[in-house]
Amino acid sequence: MKKQNLLWMFLFLIIFINGFEAGGYQASLYSIGQNYDLTEASKGIFASVELFATMLAPLVLGSWADRTNKIKCILILMGLQATAALFIFCSSLQVIFIGGIFFLGLTTSALQFISIAALAESYPRTGRFKIGVMTAMYALGATVAPQVVDFYLRLGGGWQILFIVLFAGTMVAFGGVYVYGKFKTEEETEITGEEKASGKFIFAGVILLCIVMCIYVGFENGYAFFVDTLFTDVLMSNRGKLALSLFWVVMIPARVLVGAFSKYVRKILLTAVMVIPVITAIISRMTSPWAVLILCIPLGLASGAIYPCVLNIMLDYSANRKATATAMITTATGIGGVIFTALTGILGENLGLRNAILCLAEFFILSIISVLALNKVPTNNPEKQ
Repeated sequence: MKKQNLLWMFLFLIIFINGFEAGGYQASLYSIGQNYDLTEASKGIFASVELFATMLAPLVLGSWADRTNKIKCILILMGLQATAALFIFCSSLQVIFIGGIFFLGLTTSALQFISIAALAESYPRTGRFKIGVMTAMYALGATVAPQVVDFYLRLGGGWQILFIVLFAGTMVAFGGVYVYGKFKTEEETEITGEEKASGKFIFAGVILLCIVMCIYVGFENGYAFFVDTLFTDVLMSNRGKLALSLFWVVMIPARVLVGAFSKYVRKILLTAVMVIPVITAIISRMTSPWAVLILCIPLGLASGAIYPCVLNIMLDYSANRKATATAMITTATGIGGVIFTALTGILGENLGLRNAILCLAEFFILSIISVLALNKVPTNNPEKQ
């Protein structure tokens, strides 16, 4: 394997670390809540702090990433990410935790959309497939993390261990991007002018994709942050972290398959946004923890398909402004994450977690409408309409 081809490996690692952080924080929230004596509503707000930063990052950094060398941007952000993780690990003060989580959200969000844009630009011929695999790396990280968290918590370790693991992983990724980011990819050296991205930035298409991602990520975070609490306090089961891992692990094949069958992304996306609310409504009525555990499989499969579908479709609307389009979508995910995660905690405290999860499912009506409307918006690649 030639040296210049290895950049994608470290871009994948960045996304894996982001997923590990998300899944690890979700799995740690119950322990963090015990440590700081938080109510359900307070836990939702704690989770939303990071997601609020996730929303802000693209607004501030999206156009900067399109104007600046993306490798340089990535290196700066990973330095900030490692510093934030180290601060959280070294202090148990609540104010340090909140500040560190805010900066983690800021940097992971920016690294997410800039890495995706860098991948799409560096690998224009295989980018659509690689995006599917790349998003699977996020799911893989989020799958592994709850089991790692469960392992060291059972051994008597503290939830802070998560953040020293994040620090170490970020430093490895930093080193790889620093070394291999200096080389052009094979695709870049071979690509012709005609094969480069062309056309115009189609705002209507991107904004509809933003709506889909806002609803989806809002649901994903609301469900993932509270599924452990659902199992522990409502279903009286210790299988919550297993359910969280199962929800994430099935996203991996779903995302890889979307990359492999990218020409069907619009049909796959419509199917996913219709299936998720149905399964969620069933889960909200189940009393058996094993039934809910099993239903996490189709729920994760449908959920896993959405992100790569949206990113693939986005390429047909963004032309040469991929970082800006991806930043808009990432901002939408942050908005959804902030609102719906906090809302889940508040509704869970007042109506019960079952009804809170059911409420989340109802918002997918907006997603279905948006996907149907998206099919009416012309693209820069009509043959992929």
